[in-house]
Amino acid sequence: MNNLDPFTSLVFPGLVCMTFAIATEVSTLGHAGVPLEVVENVTGVPTLAPILDKITPAIVTIVINNSSSAKTRTKSRRNSYSPQIAAERETSSVGSGVVFDAAQGLIVTNNHVIAHANEITVMLKDGRELAAKLVGADAETDLAIVKVQADDLTALPLRGSDRIEVGDFVFAIGDPFHLGQTVTFGIVGGLHRRNVGVARYQDFVQTDAAIYPGNSGGALVNGRGDLVGINTAFVRPGRDNPGVGFAIPITLVRSVVEEILKYGEIRRGQLGINFDDPNPDRKPSWRQSGALIVSVDKGSAAEHAGLRSGDVVVALGKLPLRDASDLENRLGLLRVGDIAELTVVRKGITTTVVATMTGPERQARSK
Repeated sequence: MNNLDPFTSLVFPGLVCMTFAIATEVSTLGHAGVPLEVVENVTGVPTLAPILDKITPAIVTIVINNSSSAKTRTKSRRNSYSPQIAAERETSSVGSGVVFDAAQGLIVTNNHVIAHANEITVMLKDGRELAAKLVGADAETDLAIVKVQADDLTALPLRGSDRIEVGDFVFAIGDPFHLGQTVTFGIVGGLHRRNVGVARYQDFVQTDAAIYPGNSGGALVNGRGDLVGINTAFVRPGRDNPGVGFAIPITLVRSVVEEILKYGEIRRGQLGINFDDPNPDRKPSWRQSGALIVSVDKGSAAEHAGLRSGDVVVALGKLPLRDASDLENRLGLLRVGDIAELTVVRKGITTTVVATMTGPERQARSK
């Protein structure tokens, strides 16, 4: 947990850390693609249960075992210390995940959930506990993929809606505090949230659907049953307040997952510029949009394309840039060999610069 101020904390909800034997109960889990309908059960009470029964089997609990050798010292009566004694200590942490490919047994979760795992166990709604192996991970977006061998899995595909709007109804589904799968309900409260301090590339969906420790890697689902994000963190202003939750949007999740499955890693292209907001000291309402290039790396793709210090990048491709964080996030989606078309303002004149993204090895040699 990182303290933001005396009253606010940023929390990775995936890491419910404790020492315990792995033998706990998991309750409900499901499938997508159905429209949200409020129905009445046999008692005439309005309920969403039939819809959630179809969605929740695809969300799983992920239990991580970490065996570490803890060094301890024992103080003697002579006020000296005995030799170090190595003690094996097994700790466990709990997060969530989403099955997105039932045939292949592929599950997406957060990188911080599995980052230090020696063993990964996936727990399903039907009570099965499956050994999982890591397929690949990307710390810079905080995403990871694990794989299990099992039949009759239910998937929540990554083809969820790219159109997310403030005010959309959403469900956050995961396993908070390892109590069993839990569903919370709210709306999308904001988009393109950054400076959250979770990962390098940040473009979060903000929601007031309650997210707690253990929810990391779980699903943010809209009213049609589409997966729209992977729950990652929350800001908790007080102990009695559920706070504000953040989820990685499905567009970013899909891009990272496709890259990991294709190459086993993320092959981000390098442009070779250092940049900042054009006027970071001014009030937000007065700031110029775009990103100011502070310096250009020698021998980089940016230098070969003709970018210069002092240029202000106002668009990447056909989409305008809001700020420097926007440019960083969108460059992070470009791979080695991709073409970056940048609209640049230089001494009041707007021009277009085209650069081919290079790999870090080539750029290092160029330097």
